[in-house]
Amino acid sequence: MSLTFAQLGVPEFIFKSLEQRGIVNPFEIQLATISDALAGRDVCGGAPTGSGKTIAYGIPLVAKVQRSQSKAPRALILAPTRELAEQIGTEIRTFSGKTRVGIVYGGVGYQDQSRMLRNGVEILVACPGRLEDLISQKLVGLSAVEHIVLDEADRMADMGFMPAVRRILNQTAEKRQTMLFSATLDGDVAKLTKDHQENPVHYKVGQESPDVTQATHLFWKVAREERVSVVAGAIDAVWPAIVFCRTRRGSDRLAKSLSKMGLQVVVIHGGRTQNQRTRALADFTNRKVQALIASDVAARGIDIQDVASVIHFDPPDDHKAYIHRSGRTARAGKGGVVLSLVFPDQIGEIKRIQKQVGLTQGVTDPSMTMLHSSARSQSSASLGRVRSKRQTVQNMSEENVSVAHADRPGHKRHNFEKIKHPSARKSFKIRRYGSGSPVRKPIGVGAKKNKHRNRSH
Repeated sequence: MSLTFAQLGVPEFIFKSLEQRGIVNPFEIQLATISDALAGRDVCGGAPTGSGKTIAYGIPLVAKVQRSQSKAPRALILAPTRELAEQIGTEIRTFSGKTRVGIVYGGVGYQDQSRMLRNGVEILVACPGRLEDLISQKLVGLSAVEHIVLDEADRMADMGFMPAVRRILNQTAEKRQTMLFSATLDGDVAKLTKDHQENPVHYKVGQESPDVTQATHLFWKVAREERVSVVAGAIDAVWPAIVFCRTRRGSDRLAKSLSKMGLQVVVIHGGRTQNQRTRALADFTNRKVQALIASDVAARGIDIQDVASVIHFDPPDDHKAYIHRSGRTARAGKGGVVLSLVFPDQIGEIKRIQKQVGLTQGVTDPSMTMLHSSARSQSSASLGRVRSKRQTVQNMSEENVSVAHADRPGHKRHNFEKIKHPSARKSFKIRRYGSGSPVRKPIGVGAKKNKHRNRSH
């Protein structure tokens, strides 16, 4: 029988707060590290995103941190991205009690952060760049920091933050507790451990990369001009979905096209303001939208539960990127679908990625029947929700979909049916491939002469 948080020595007000959220049994990384962290020892934990490490280090910080003075936090958590910093702070606040938790990162103004630091926080969650800016303006000092956590240390190394991290560590109290968590513990991370931790206890749980083979993987051969329509149908069939694009411009362009087709989507990339990114994540997490369109860099470190599908709109650069993207679904024993849209001239590269990842699926023509079947076999709770909410579209037949051009030999021409979608303000053409599942396409979007006709339906 697994130990409880109480048996690990966690204060009652903390584990009671966790119980109110339905968190009763500690995860593996929490079982491994909490007792040593509460005892004040340095910890070096190998744990991937989604393993529960925020609670693993958050509990000891809340339990041990002392009251702080203005501009002088007593505990510091460094994170590589704005989104991860926000998630960490939000998570810890759920069980922090009277302990004040502040968050600072770039992309927003200094006024609110300056006011928060002046009022005082015990635990500060920060991105290295903004923290150094605040230090240079004398808005915060680190000499009183006695507990420090480096979260996603390997990603901070990949993003070039290690020099800043070392400068920051050198400004904290000489006698301090340092906890480091990373998916990998070699290279720059190993050197950081050697230079800045004192006799740390080492723990490693899970795999360095997620086991993406737990998801159902589909590889669909599509023509360039059909790609948006196919991804629209896939999102409408299985959501919430994360759709990966390579560039900011590509993300914006796809989101605009999908919105015109009646889908509810949000975008996250480095060109969006922090308020836009925060609102987009909140809407996606709270299931107010069907899909999150993301660039690779912006999505780093984001931990969102119960993602039903991941769609590679643009192919990943390599097998590591494929694993990182695909690992956003099929977590914690739950199912998920990973769909890759492949141009004919990309099949060779995709096969190389498949071999490196350990996948044997072939590249096939799109099939909504196969997509629905995969979602059912993975017990996707969202599938039934989509069907009931979008019955006009989803109750139509679900035979195989072919995205070949209509004028190619051996393929049926597209049939169109005009409908008024219940969740949209436009009329749509439903493009049927053969007798297959429909994919919506807007009629006359932006054309004045069509607006009157649309209102008549």
